[in-house]
Amino acid sequence: MKYSIVPTIYLYFLLIPMMLFFSGSVNGQDSAKCFSGNRFHLTATPWEPLNISPQAYLDDVEGLCQVARKYQDDRGAIIDPYLQREHQYSTPYYAFAVGTLLDAGRANDLKTSGVKAMDHATGCFAGGSDSIPDAHGEFFIPALTGALHLYKDRVSKELWEKWQGRMQNPLSEVMRNFSGRLNNWRTYAMKGEWMRAHADLVEKQSAVDFIEKAWKQWTQRERIVLDKCHLYQDWSSDPQSHAVEAVGRGNLTSLVMEGYDGPSAQEILSTVRDGSLTSLLLQSPAGQCPPNGRTDNHIFNDILYQLIFEAMANDALERGKTFLAGQYKRAAMLGFQSIQRWKRTEEPWTGSFYITKNHFEPKHRIGYQPASQWGNYSGTMMYHLAEAYLTAKDSNIREKPAPSEIGGYAITTDARFSTFVANAGGMQVFVNLRGASVPKYGIYWTPLGTVRFSKSGWDDRLGPSDGIRDPEAGEKINFSRGSGETADQYRAQSGVSFGPSWKERGAKLNIADLALHYRGSVNVNFVHPLLVKFTITYSYITGRGGPYFHHEFTVTPDGVLTRLSSPQDRPFALTVPLLQNDGRKLQTKIMEGIASTRYPHDTDEQNFISLNEQVGIDTSGSPIQSTYGWLKPVRYSAQEDTNIVYVYPRTGKDPSADAVKKSFQFNKNGYENLLHSVSGTIYKGRTSAGGFGSEIDLDEDGKPEVIFDKSCKFILQLRQNNRIKSVETDRNVTMQIRGEEYRLKAFEPYEL
Repeated sequence: MKYSIVPTIYLYFLLIPMMLFFSGSVNGQDSAKCFSGNRFHLTATPWEPLNISPQAYLDDVEGLCQVARKYQDDRGAIIDPYLQREHQYSTPYYAFAVGTLLDAGRANDLKTSGVKAMDHATGCFAGGSDSIPDAHGEFFIPALTGALHLYKDRVSKELWEKWQGRMQNPLSEVMRNFSGRLNNWRTYAMKGEWMRAHADLVEKQSAVDFIEKAWKQWTQRERIVLDKCHLYQDWSSDPQSHAVEAVGRGNLTSLVMEGYDGPSAQEILSTVRDGSLTSLLLQSPAGQCPPNGRTDNHIFNDILYQLIFEAMANDALERGKTFLAGQYKRAAMLGFQSIQRWKRTEEPWTGSFYITKNHFEPKHRIGYQPASQWGNYSGTMMYHLAEAYLTAKDSNIREKPAPSEIGGYAITTDARFSTFVANAGGMQVFVNLRGASVPKYGIYWTPLGTVRFSKSGWDDRLGPSDGIRDPEAGEKINFSRGSGETADQYRAQSGVSFGPSWKERGAKLNIADLALHYRGSVNVNFVHPLLVKFTITYSYITGRGGPYFHHEFTVTPDGVLTRLSSPQDRPFALTVPLLQNDGRKLQTKIMEGIASTRYPHDTDEQNFISLNEQVGIDTSGSPIQSTYGWLKPVRYSAQEDTNIVYVYPRTGKDPSADAVKKSFQFNKNGYENLLHSVSGTIYKGRTSAGGFGSEIDLDEDGKPEVIFDKSCKFILQLRQNNRIKSVETDRNVTMQIRGEEYRLKAFEPYEL
């Protein structure tokens, strides 16, 4: 029986995905519906492999299991220490994780505990839905079926056969409500039934019939095939949840990678391949999956991305796409590296993780949805990390720069998600073009505006991630227009994002507060791996009226220059969210037009630098608690028509924010500072240069060092003193460097 997300024998090597790769790189025109990017390979900054061993995945699995064992009762059930009861699928997930450790020759001290968990969980399964904690039978099926194989040679034949018999309980007995639970829950049953068929626990044809009906009639196909980018729509929040998206797509990926060969297999395979390409671009260069929607900023989200990327790395390698396989491998490692920031070190929790991406005591449930509990989501982490290990353990794929580290794309997702992502040289900007206007579990999970700035090699917790709206927070404002008109009520300063703010009837409003009435639209002006330019226009879509705004972004590998303006003659400001406390107090500073934040004893720092001659900074707004922590709304107002703020994610090796501010000089074609210069479509930085053109003058002596025989997009990787290390172009060209001639092929890096 196969228990890995990737089958031992790949069954679909002849299938061609709906959107083909060029040169094996995700940066090609892979899906015209979502991408208009590039196929470059070179990075803007020096790049090195992470070389994370799959054994490191098991280290975290073991840490989680050792903590969970402390809360196992005499029956073998894992008891949630906060709920004081067994919750959902924590026990079968624990059993699978321990089985994986044992199969890898580790954690023999957990064997008795794992066997007890397996015995208890299979007993619950045999008793049907009423015996399964919280009636979560769908989730039991794949974990327990996979675990059977892991324990087969480690328990007596009699015990194993008892478990095997229990696992033959019909789906109708263990899954409640066949006509309901049609969101991602149904994909657990689809994956699980196929695994049971392979293990001869159910008839294959009955499994195929169930999967085909779920795909064609029970909405699974509509949720992903009809999406513009083939992302999975859970239909459980509006806009759609990027966090939950990975659950449904991950299970469908597992289904086809386990060798599903029913009538819809090819369509499912092609669809999850496309969706995975999109998710490579949505991942932050620091490894986080995209924000927004219910269950936003839960740590298991990044593990799901990690698991999918490991599976797709193997899939790409099977198809001979070695560079793409390396990109997926790198993305998986970035996801794994990302979660280490939320590992707990204090007793009795050492080796486990927080549930959401903050350091608050879990009993306070910061950023939680009702289903968010210690038992089930710690179980989710250990289960999917174990699956990631099983998927990666036999692969020998050399990692390559991930798309989020290369940059050179600007994509808009399906309107049901309404997100826009731009990336230049590993500097990512994530914008919500639409916010949540209907709360889910009492929270507006998705605020309108820019919610993430992230940079390669930098701690993007400081980005920050989001500023969810609390419908009970802030000052209540009545905007009814007159007698007989329905009251139009808002809570001012109940949310925060990087975006425009203004006063209305004496109240301070952020764009994040007005998701019901405002939308963002995007116009992309230029896209290159080192330089992306775009403009977000915020306008009201209802009859209430209000100001319009244009927010221009110039994205480079070093930072983001933003210019906010309004065509209307009325005062406005730019609100920036400053992370103050995520369970640990950060060091924040606001002076001389610069607002900055950093963790104590860390060198990474986020800076919002005003470049207006006269700027007012208003810090009177109350902090807002997001899933990440307390965000302080800081309002920048300027006397000029355009409010200019430079977003500068600084590392310890970079110049100070004050030095960068003082070095800024603007000209008719762009600007320059200590970090880089931008002139039209040309970027020149400390470690790279390039853009679109036929020549470039690196040392500003009036004579170009590099000349191409025709205009092209190009990247130069630089050594010290502007010496050229490597070059890559988007077409076949002849290049001259100081009299020497070189013939370059499109998208083939050339090292000098």
